Amino acid sequence: MTRSPVSVDAPGADVWEGLVTTALLGTDRRTPPGTAPGPDAPAALLDAAAVETVRRRAGLRPARAAERPQPAPEDPRPALPPAAARRLAMLLADRPGPSGGGRRGSAPDLTELLPQWLAVANAQGFAPPPQVLPALLDAARGRTDLRPAALEFAGPRALWLARLNPDWRFALRATPGGGAALPRLEDEERIQRLWQEGLFAERVALLSALRSREPAAARDLLATTWATERAEDRLMFLDSLRAGLGPDDEPFLEQSLADRSRNVRATAAELLSALPGSALAARMAVRAGACVAIDHLRTAQPGGECLEGGASGADGSTPTIAVEAPHECDPGMERDGVVAKAPAGRGERSWWLGQLVEAAPLATWSRRLGGRTPREIVALPVADEWQGELHAAWCRAAVRQRDAEWSRALLGEPSAPDAGGPGAVSLAERAKLLGTLGAAERAEWVAGFISAHGLSEAFQLLGVCGVPWAAPLGRAVVDALNIARDAGSYPWSFSGVMGLAERCLDPSEASRLDALLAVPDEPENASPGAGGYWAEAFQRLVTTLRLRAAMTEELGAA
Repeated sequence: MTRSPVSVDAPGADVWEGLVTTALLGTDRRTPPGTAPGPDAPAALLDAAAVETVRRRAGLRPARAAERPQPAPEDPRPALPPAAARRLAMLLADRPGPSGGGRRGSAPDLTELLPQWLAVANAQGFAPPPQVLPALLDAARGRTDLRPAALEFAGPRALWLARLNPDWRFALRATPGGGAALPRLEDEERIQRLWQEGLFAERVALLSALRSREPAAARDLLATTWATERAEDRLMFLDSLRAGLGPDDEPFLEQSLADRSRNVRATAAELLSALPGSALAARMAVRAGACVAIDHLRTAQPGGECLEGGASGADGSTPTIAVEAPHECDPGMERDGVVAKAPAGRGERSWWLGQLVEAAPLATWSRRLGGRTPREIVALPVADEWQGELHAAWCRAAVRQRDAEWSRALLGEPSAPDAGGPGAVSLAERAKLLGTLGAAERAEWVAGFISAHGLSEAFQLLGVCGVPWAAPLGRAVVDALNIARDAGSYPWSFSGVMGLAERCLDPSEASRLDALLAVPDEPENASPGAGGYWAEAFQRLVTTLRLRAAMTEELGAA
């Protein structure tokens, strides 16, 4: 067994302190004992310090014997191919440059390629070389977005290292049970013991793991201690039921509507409203339906003006949606999750209306509004300036209920002059609506948006598209960048989109970009030097795409 040294109080302790003081004051003000002031004093001080250092080290004695650490566990996964291991070492050795608006040049940003490399390596099931684990843990320590993929790739040996180095303790906190394996589903005794005695993080991890495999078992486990849990813990546990949410969860959620915590009640109501067949959804449908109806006595002319009297007919007029917002928030509404107090600057009636419509099943409106389709309903005029409030609530309902048909109707055509659909009042809302569509349809819509409106508003929409970008979306982004370059636009205005393209554009697009590498002729109104910046940016994009292709090939991925 090894013995580590510990210090003891040696007779020369006061001497050492005196030498330290002399060094701090300087030998022109104080000299070592037995030394006269003068040019030889500094050397005498160093000699005395050397002698005292030997004496102090000789005064150390062994500490109590400690057990050696257990060997690191074996990682059964196959080793990385040699080329991929060298690439990983290169990515980990790179350090991000200084922040600011400085010129990046044409060299790729290797730190931004590490997440993609880890994703491919994890998909292939490789194990890391042991010697890179410290650098990998250091990288994950500095970037929280990197931690899930880095810890998955690092495997069990990362947890072994994390127990030996306090700087890497985040790996233990990020792993269910501090690195201990969760009990198997059939091991009911261990599950119950961990649920009853475990730390809060361990209990959350256990509940989430059970919910992903056996939703009913997780819900039943939660019910055993629900009444004794703290309000903040109940809220976190209830949120875990989002995964695998289904009709069988309704009785538990309905019971939670009477919880003593307002936040728990609100979360239970939100989850129930995401179940269109729930009793709460039916109650909300009745309330919302009483507020929204077709007004056949008021029609809209083709120009959009609402007129009293008449009905839809040969003159081209269409019915109008009439809205009568609630006049009060009764106890039943509050129990079902409606928040009575409106935010500052918001009218109470519009606040209550939005919550009712948001929680009502979207199928309600076809029955309520004359059998019309979502697209036809969204196209109807709304009286008395209620359209923005009503459509915004439908947007939230479409996202909550994951209703693609309503999302399409609210998004409208990507080439619409107002750069969005009739109900999408913000880019953030459009991005959420796009999230309910399939990856291919989402990419096609964003490509159409970029073709019609350019890149100035597209950054947030690009963030919800799958990686790598589908071919139509990639072409639309490159074409828009090329148009901006030819127009002499400021290249740094598109640095965010260019950075996304480096990470998300399909590497096969690299050959199509070769024609953009030359410095373009600058128009008269162009920003000075913009052409050189654009050439560097496209060179960096092409280099990065080819590097990503090489990484994928080295990892043996198709």
